Amino acid sequence: MRRPPNRAYHKMADINIANLVDVVLVLLIIFMISAPLLQSGIDVNLPKTNAAPVDQDAEGVVISIDKKGGIFINDVWARLDNFEDQLDKEMRAKGTKSVFIRGDSSVAYGIAIDVIGRVKALGIEDIGLVTGQSERQSKRGTQR
Repeated sequence: MRRPPNRAYHKMADINIANLVDVVLVLLIIFMISAPLLQSGIDVNLPKTNAAPVDQDAEGVVISIDKKGGIFINDVWARLDNFEDQLDKEMRAKGTKSVFIRGDSSVAYGIAIDVIGRVKALGIEDIGLVTGQSERQSKRGTQR
């Protein structure tokens, strides 16, 4: 058997980063496309008010009422016949006593009152009504 001739290998000081740049750009594009899709939530047009904003870091169960009158507990659709059971289960899972109600501005007043009545029937007293900030209030906040 014949041995191959000895080859001299030289150290390469250059790093080829073309592949790295390709991968980073592909990941960047994927994250840019998928980031808006990760925002969960029910599309609700909140009524505007001049009231002072509440603490945003508060923990609680969010009940959303969309413009069609659909009721959602933490973004999961809930039927009125088992609303109390679902809400109680969600409250226990989160370990909280607070409920925040997000209602669309076009929702009938009776639906919102029905939901609030069912929440109060469970003995929950810490209920927050989520609203948007009015144009006048948001302009005043930026001038200060």
